[in-house]
Amino acid sequence: MNKTYKLRSVFVFLFFCLLYAVILFNLYFIQIRQNAFYTNLGKKQYSMTISRYCARAEIFDRTGKQPLALNKDYLSAFILPKQVQQPKQLESFLKKQFPHSLKKYKQQKNKNFMFIQRKLNKQQQKCIEHSNLKDIKLLKERGRFYPVPSTSTIIGATDIDNKGIFGLEFYFNDLLGGTPAVYSLQQEARSGHFYFKKETQQQGKPGKKVTITIDSDLQFLAHEELLDTLEKWNAKEGAIIVMDPKNGDILAMVNAPSWNPNDLSSIELEKTKNKVITESYEFGSIAKAFTALAAIEEGVADINETIDCSNKKTSYVGGRKVNTLVAHGLLSFSEIVEHSNNIGIAIIAQRLNEKLYDHYIKLGFGKKTGIPFPGEQSGFVNPPSKWSKQSIMSLSYGYEMSCTLLQIAQAFCLIARDGCPVTPRLLLSDTKQKTIPLYKKETIDTIKQILENTTLRGTAKRAGIKGYRVMSKTGTANLLVDGQYSPDKNIYTCAGIIQKDNYQRVIVTFVKEAQKKQAYASTVAAPLFEKVAEKIIIHDKIV
Repeated sequence: MNKTYKLRSVFVFLFFCLLYAVILFNLYFIQIRQNAFYTNLGKKQYSMTISRYCARAEIFDRTGKQPLALNKDYLSAFILPKQVQQPKQLESFLKKQFPHSLKKYKQQKNKNFMFIQRKLNKQQQKCIEHSNLKDIKLLKERGRFYPVPSTSTIIGATDIDNKGIFGLEFYFNDLLGGTPAVYSLQQEARSGHFYFKKETQQQGKPGKKVTITIDSDLQFLAHEELLDTLEKWNAKEGAIIVMDPKNGDILAMVNAPSWNPNDLSSIELEKTKNKVITESYEFGSIAKAFTALAAIEEGVADINETIDCSNKKTSYVGGRKVNTLVAHGLLSFSEIVEHSNNIGIAIIAQRLNEKLYDHYIKLGFGKKTGIPFPGEQSGFVNPPSKWSKQSIMSLSYGYEMSCTLLQIAQAFCLIARDGCPVTPRLLLSDTKQKTIPLYKKETIDTIKQILENTTLRGTAKRAGIKGYRVMSKTGTANLLVDGQYSPDKNIYTCAGIIQKDNYQRVIVTFVKEAQKKQAYASTVAAPLFEKVAEKIIIHDKIV
């Protein structure tokens, strides 16, 4: 008995020794080897860090009074999946009203929090209120509201978390949003609702407001005129830009069809683009104005010089075939531009040769303007090193080069400013424009006279306004489709300057793929130019 008792005592002793050894090893492993891990785990149970942004800064039009983007409180619906009291009723309601959230709920039943829908509309709010479901709770959140929808392709929008995703909201996201304040909190570990300590780790900075050059009234008026023109001609899309050449301010920049920035649920990405800046095209005969400008400056052509345009719609210039819309015989250099004759302008372009390329670059084509806006295109001008025998002719009437509407407006601003270049402005600032001319005054005076003649009796005569000096040029161009120029898909453009005494405005109108017959720049874009110009004159009270 004693031997058995001693044996049991030894066994029990060894067992407890082993047990204590295991406990000591675990204590060592937990407190020494994994000290950092468990310390961090403990901190997570009672410590947390939160970031809070100040209200996002507003965006205003040029008056500084009309907001284009401001803050608004919205209601969002959420549930606490772990604490749901009426699961069957909740699932039935979600299946009928918020089916996208039902699937999410089934996957997140172990979560503490889940949004059903953020930024509820009035109908959704009423639906939730009438459901009488205690599990669905409403939360007030701050979001963006855009009072002038016609500026949507300029201002852009923010996402559900109030971060900029398009336009100026995206480009100036950090400036508008500011810097968040960062706080460190200590909370009661079990419930997580009681806070014992709060420390500021980083002071927040409010965002700064942005004031742009756009005139919201002009923007609205131009947008209405563009919509009417697109409807009249059953056209796919269009755009307008209006600039003040004296300071480079962009007063209106319209795209259609546009989109509603206050409703992101049915957004079409293609409609969010500001195509005045982000799309480049071969604009066709608009380029004749710049070819003429280069020829006059280089002294290779005179305004009254007579040129034989062969009286044919198709002729050969330098051994290359050139087509034109209407056959003409003898035309003066001015009349070649006025009547937009491709054969005549190709003859002049041959005299310029590579200097034509130099003048296109000088006018700002082929490079970005530097405007503060995401996605600006630089366009392209085919360089002499890549020219074929056809290139010089194509360049003279607007092919083998692509540009944006903004670049065309910039080039016409140079003409309006007597040869001084202009930097387009979208933000109101103290930026001063250059006053050193790139062209001789005699050259600018001559090209202005040619463009005025084009408006009085040429292809742009429907752009004219009685009592005002209008200097404009139209362009109709075929679009590339699968590597081939399509005769059925065209773009129509009219660019020009309207002037009275010291008052000047540069306007460019653009319409793409009009479906009705007799669609030309002279019948589509020029009348639109005239309507927009009339609205501007009335708005600016120029009599």
